[in-house]
Amino acid sequence: MAASRDIKNLALVGFMGVGKSTVGRILAEQLRFDFLDTDERIEREAGRNVRQIFAEHGEPVFRGMERRLVQSLAERNHLIISTGGGLIVDPENFADLRQHAMIVCLWATPETIYERVRYQSHRPLLQTPDPLARIREMLAQRESAYRQADVLVGVEHRSAREIAQHIVHQFNAMRKPAAEPA
Repeated sequence: MAASRDIKNLALVGFMGVGKSTVGRILAEQLRFDFLDTDERIEREAGRNVRQIFAEHGEPVFRGMERRLVQSLAERNHLIISTGGGLIVDPENFADLRQHAMIVCLWATPETIYERVRYQSHRPLLQTPDPLARIREMLAQRESAYRQADVLVGVEHRSAREIAQHIVHQFNAMRKPAAEPA
């Protein structure tokens, strides 16, 4: 771990539908941290939902809103950050989060993601004739960014509580200072 990192927060990244918000709320409860969902915060501040922001202003405007939010989190402590699925693809967002947060990527197969989100109409990037193909395409585009996380956690065949417990263990291990050499 680089000396410049001061791990005081935990950021959950990964594709839509992998459980970032659900696991994040459990983590916040277990660690007694505050919980922040970046999409929810942007929606509250913009006065419209993500789908409306995309429709009215386009993806670049939404990504700019994400960028400003991520920059504002650097001074926060004891925070669980549940990010939007594409937030971490911006290298500046990744670098900023990495300075103060352990980054955990929740991962699932395209088929599992599709089953979880197929009836959710609020997913603007999946409003296509073949959402499963779109999920596969987007996962392939984002995979290298997701794999840069400190920890990758498969979410299939595990409950949200099991996933959270695994992450708590990893978080506590990463925050412990290294032993001084003899």
